[in-house]
Amino acid sequence: MPAQERLLKGYTERQGYVVAKIFSISESASGRKKREIFNAMFTFVKKNNIKVIIIEKADRFTRNFKDSVDMYEWLEEDEERQLHSVKDSLILHKNSRSQEKLNWDIRVVFAKNYIDNLSEEVKKGQAEKLAEGWLPCRPKPGYKTVGEQGHKIHVPHEVYAPIMRKHLELYATGEYSVEKLANMMFEAGLRTSTGGKIHKSRVHQLLKDPYYIGKNVWGGKIYQGSHEPLITQEVFDKIQSVLAGKNTPKINRHMFLLKQLLKCAECGGTITWEIHKGIIYGHCNHYRNCSQKKWTREDEIEKQLITGFEGLQLRNTRIAEWLKKALKESHQDAIDYETSSLKELQDRLSQVEKRLDRLYDDKLDEKIAKAFYDQKYRQYTQEKADIVAAIEKHTKAKNSHFDLGVNLYELSQRAKEIYLKAKECHLLEEQRRLISLVFTNMTLNEGILAYQYSPAFKLIYNAVVETNGSKVANLGELGAKTFEPAKHPDKSTQKGSLQPFRPSWLRDMDSNHDKQIQSLLSYH
Repeated sequence: MPAQERLLKGYTERQGYVVAKIFSISESASGRKKREIFNAMFTFVKKNNIKVIIIEKADRFTRNFKDSVDMYEWLEEDEERQLHSVKDSLILHKNSRSQEKLNWDIRVVFAKNYIDNLSEEVKKGQAEKLAEGWLPCRPKPGYKTVGEQGHKIHVPHEVYAPIMRKHLELYATGEYSVEKLANMMFEAGLRTSTGGKIHKSRVHQLLKDPYYIGKNVWGGKIYQGSHEPLITQEVFDKIQSVLAGKNTPKINRHMFLLKQLLKCAECGGTITWEIHKGIIYGHCNHYRNCSQKKWTREDEIEKQLITGFEGLQLRNTRIAEWLKKALKESHQDAIDYETSSLKELQDRLSQVEKRLDRLYDDKLDEKIAKAFYDQKYRQYTQEKADIVAAIEKHTKAKNSHFDLGVNLYELSQRAKEIYLKAKECHLLEEQRRLISLVFTNMTLNEGILAYQYSPAFKLIYNAVVETNGSKVANLGELGAKTFEPAKHPDKSTQKGSLQPFRPSWLRDMDSNHDKQIQSLLSYH
């Protein structure tokens, strides 16, 4: 490029012309980019009434017939207009001889033929790559490129892959909007290839992309990929269901304690809540020919929930200690996730600090203007502050995961106490959070509440059933026998339904629940 520019500047000086503006097109630029620059050049020429255009040669100016036609039309409008092709030793104008125009047209044909052949070779290479199961472009977030030129493949990134997997799984829960997920991905350290934030429109595209289940989409067709999937088909299907709006949480105008938490046991419809004479009632709306007629007072259902909280209380201290240990160790995968995020953020922080150092050196050496320095300094300083804040957040999250299992146990034992305390303080949202954490699949049948404990609390409930009964009344006679294996089993091969970020019986628990549990435990 510099050599071409020197050539044209020298020619311009010899001809006695003054350069108004230089337009440069990279050889590697896309067809769309070249078209944008060509249009920008012609717009500038017409707006400023430029009479002469100087180019290196035909194939640097146009490689299609449309550009050539546009150029001819421009020349025909004014006899003073000229196109100088320096290396072709050709000057075109309105009154050019037919031989000169033919000379130009032949060069345009050859330029177009070159592009067509190049396009064919590229498409053949892409088809071969797709047939082998590899995407012929940059990897998607969560992957990296490895291998030599011509044999490059995509593999999960040791840092980004667990972060991307985690956020795909989070969206599948239906509890997050695309915008919220985009912000969370940014805070976790995920970036575009240029280091920027992944915009929510791009996140939406990634959520719909079957690339993450091992399939490649190219030219509107789906090909089986050879790369390792990040998520299962089941998780991907849940994501599509959420995107379709089937599981998207609704925003309520009026908030009741159990609104959207209970279903009708007969028809499966959501229980509706209304206030009559200061008393809150729940009932089925009979949208599905349901025979349920009873309107149940909220406080009557609340009493049944409190009985459910009492059902989690363990009386056997030895079992309690073993259970606390098991719950604590179960959250190791969440700790690994936070560690991965921290490593990526530390690397990003190091990069930004180096940029700030180089920026300052360039300023001292007067390589950059003060205005440019101030602009980039503000940009890098803000980026550094965001990264430091994210590091602090993930450090706290990592540390809290060590105690999350124990907190689950403590919450289960104090659930009734915490609930009543939150009610006394009129903390409706805290009551709802506790109910959502402990119970699942809650239904109402003529005023009778039925429910299941969520996976983590189900484990505690099962332990209560097994240990609080008469079968273990004489547990002390077991003496020094242990409930645990001599060594921990190997879990390195767990995949798929075992969910690598959390064990199956903790599948509804993620790092966000830690804050909820800590908050709920603060009521005492």
